[in-house]
Amino acid sequence: MTDAPIRPDDELLAHLSRLARTLTGNDEMEVVMADDGPQLRGNCIVLPSKLIRSDGSVAVLTGYVDQLAARARFSAPDIFARLRSPVTRRIAQVIDDRRACAQLVAGHPGSASFFAAMRMELARDAVERWPQLDWKEKLVWRVERFLWDEQPGAIESSPSLTAALDASADVLAQARMATSTSDSVRVSIDFVKRIRALAAGDVNNMMFTADADGTLDPASVKNEFKTDEPVGTEASSSFDPSSINDGSVAQTQADATAEPSGDGVSSAQRMSPQNRPIFSVPITTQFDEVADLTGKGDAVDWRKLRSAARAQTEPLKVRLERALKADEQTHWKREQERGELDRPSLVKLATSPGYRTPFRTRRVRPGRDAAVSVLIDRSGSMAGRKIELARLCAAALADALTQLGFACEVLGYSSIEDARMRKYHEDWFAAGNSPRGFNRFVERLDLQVYKRFDSDNLNGLACIECGHENPDGEALSWAATRLLERRSHRHILMVLSDGYPATGDGNPAILQTDLRARVEELHSCGVELIGVGILDDAVEAFYPTCSVVEHLQDLPEAAFDVLGRTLLNHRDWMLEKPRV
Repeated sequence: MTDAPIRPDDELLAHLSRLARTLTGNDEMEVVMADDGPQLRGNCIVLPSKLIRSDGSVAVLTGYVDQLAARARFSAPDIFARLRSPVTRRIAQVIDDRRACAQLVAGHPGSASFFAAMRMELARDAVERWPQLDWKEKLVWRVERFLWDEQPGAIESSPSLTAALDASADVLAQARMATSTSDSVRVSIDFVKRIRALAAGDVNNMMFTADADGTLDPASVKNEFKTDEPVGTEASSSFDPSSINDGSVAQTQADATAEPSGDGVSSAQRMSPQNRPIFSVPITTQFDEVADLTGKGDAVDWRKLRSAARAQTEPLKVRLERALKADEQTHWKREQERGELDRPSLVKLATSPGYRTPFRTRRVRPGRDAAVSVLIDRSGSMAGRKIELARLCAAALADALTQLGFACEVLGYSSIEDARMRKYHEDWFAAGNSPRGFNRFVERLDLQVYKRFDSDNLNGLACIECGHENPDGEALSWAATRLLERRSHRHILMVLSDGYPATGDGNPAILQTDLRARVEELHSCGVELIGVGILDDAVEAFYPTCSVVEHLQDLPEAAFDVLGRTLLNHRDWMLEKPRV
């Protein structure tokens, strides 16, 4: 094939038809040209006739044939018809086409050059039509650029598009990992949900990591990304993509029941009765890292942090201490032969000869026999003012709890892509292992200990900084394991978080079921869990006791409030102050 101008003769179409039959394995496949191309219509590949009028090339047409042949061979087009939202259907097609083309290149490496020619033609056409495209069409094109690893031109850039994609980076990462048409559909639905939530203002855009110049303005999206379907369609979760079985990727019974080759739990432990994943399981944990920063912070920075924390929370600490003392002093064991003189018994002592029990003793109560862990979400969305106040809040809590005689620990969690784990995943996958049942492939846990239970040195809290992603469920289990190792009558775990669990290479739905399952499991083990939501109410979906902070400056007070009520078994101790 040469890159010559198109001549719309029967010989060319016959050649392209033979190519299509070879690539698809379908002897009835034909190639035609029409104004409504490119598209796959039954056993017919329709190419765009406009390429003839614009002096397109044979290489470009071959690229279209290769893409539509890949769609016919590796996709399940009937699934897209079940999507009622045009934009969801278009994005699902874009994701699935990229997946199918990659499969075709794996078997026919020569297709790569024709795909490159086709992509150049599409880019040229998009630039010409860019001023006439609406925002949704521009967004779909930018998603397509992302999936093909192409850099958008200057005319294709806009703050709202860039920020929308940055805010959906975790979902787009899932698109790259799609292995079937059903995967493509699931990701497209998640992506549209995310964009609509941002446009409606239902999701705080600080939840997502974005460049400073790419902050998303929800109003700009709301004006352009209007709902194109009635409520109750798949974008509103009534469409269940998990019911799809497209046959694109065959899964054997062994895949569903075999013990993983990594070091996670068994499939039986991580699958629901409907054979759907519940727990988020990594293919390996050997690259996870725990850094103990206890006592390793800068002493000057810690003194400044402690001074700021005490200035803001000292009255709260005094009030909590007073409430704890009052609670302890109201429980006495009376009629004792020794102890503190019980004044009401003095009457009996004077009127009843032989009365020998005019004393009382303080009843031993486990009020302060509680171990408290503070676990901080270090995701990228916490950057800026959020992490500063989370650090201040942790310092205030740890300082006060230490002074009040409670055992406490302060921890932080994040996950980050690791080159060693990526190499492990590539070798693991090449060895024939199935990804079924796993939900972390190339990211390792980045866990940090700022203050251990067995140390009173708090200057490690000055080291609290942001990381990348937030696999809440796994981090929660790690923190709870450390907490339960501490011998104590009560175990309290407080989580400071600003959104739903997310990783760059994990299914968000599984991350959420994972967190719920771990919360239930820890609750049954006696761990008292508290969620503090920072400008986000996601904690209400997971934690039995929670508080949502709507103004950042209220974070320390809200944390003290909910912790105080927990320590006092949820009795009000700040009646003079309204709850946040």
